[in-house]
Amino acid sequence: MNLDSLLDNLQPQLDWQREIYRRLHRNPELSMQETGTAEIIETELSGLGLAVQRFGGTGRVVVIENGDGPTVLARADIDALPVTEQTGLDYTSTVDGVMHACGHDMHTAALIGAIRVLAENRDAWHGTYIGLFQPAEETGVGADAMIDDGLVAAIPRPEVALAQHILPLPAGRIATAAGPILSAAESIKITVFGRGGHGSMPHLAIDPVVLAASIVMRLQSIVAREVPPDQFAVVTVGALNAGTKSNIIPDRAELRLNTRSYDPQVRTQLLTAIERIVRAECQAAGSPQEPTFEYYDEFPLTSNDADVNATVTAAFRGYFGDDAVLDSPPVTASEDFSAIPAAFGIPYDYWFIGSVDPQRYQAAVDAGTVASDIPANHSPFFAPVIDPTLEIGTKAQVVAALAYLSD
Repeated sequence: MNLDSLLDNLQPQLDWQREIYRRLHRNPELSMQETGTAEIIETELSGLGLAVQRFGGTGRVVVIENGDGPTVLARADIDALPVTEQTGLDYTSTVDGVMHACGHDMHTAALIGAIRVLAENRDAWHGTYIGLFQPAEETGVGADAMIDDGLVAAIPRPEVALAQHILPLPAGRIATAAGPILSAAESIKITVFGRGGHGSMPHLAIDPVVLAASIVMRLQSIVAREVPPDQFAVVTVGALNAGTKSNIIPDRAELRLNTRSYDPQVRTQLLTAIERIVRAECQAAGSPQEPTFEYYDEFPLTSNDADVNATVTAAFRGYFGDDAVLDSPPVTASEDFSAIPAAFGIPYDYWFIGSVDPQRYQAAVDAGTVASDIPANHSPFFAPVIDPTLEIGTKAQVVAALAYLSD
């Protein structure tokens, strides 16, 4: 059976996948709380006669062994976000304050569909296919939770890992690139200390608010004056909290930072500069105590292997056509997928799927209003069109896998 024949037979199962997608969308669950989502995944896969393994609490894995050949791992993330949905869809979230605002429900439904295609058409391929459903991508702890729970020792070692993510691009398009495609990121909670006092007697205090303000301004010079102009870097101060009353000088201030980079050396440079500046400003202010640094929400760099990307992209172009496959610039968002192939010591490829009605997208392009009229991921208005997004996402997983598993 050739690829066209295999995927032409996809239509009968799309109704089943659409219902899975709608159920997931109606019932979103936050990171590491995806018990109902995991139950849906396990029920559907068990219904296909597949054994389901559990890792990291709500992570689920199926292994389809089909004779000699390569082993391919495909991953979908399953968690939702603390966002109140405002899409008006007839299958809108039924959970107050929680929404699938990043498309993980689409990723899950697409991978379930790809698993069914491969499970029911074993004469079309050979080797081993692993479908992995990962929790807590949004908080950057889900991949490590599965790894810490024995994932690497429990399943066959893959030769390659694959993953995809929907973006507000025209539905029917796939965007891919070799090298960095998502940034590395971390958040930092910094506490600086002063000496509290009365607002009318600032000379008897050491004001941490002024100290924090100096730090915020000085941090802006890192990207502007220390990182080479041809390198990407972001240092954002997302929160500054201090004090309780206008006439009280507090004894401490808290800053919360977020950094992004595509190059490990730049990442090290950013973190070194942040700590240097904070410590120096504290010393200049006469701070009575050393600042503290707490790193959290850390995400590794996602950087596609050039050979794997070339193989997968060629397969996409061969099946979907050249016009459907775009060259993607690096995206500044971050995620933790790459921790899984890193744990196995294998290369990987990660690509994007369009999710916006093409006519709507083109109208926004023509009007110059893409940024304002096309809701992006994490927006309460984020509403991927089911068709053809789900079909393309399912086919992309199959096409990418068969680039390794078929003759």
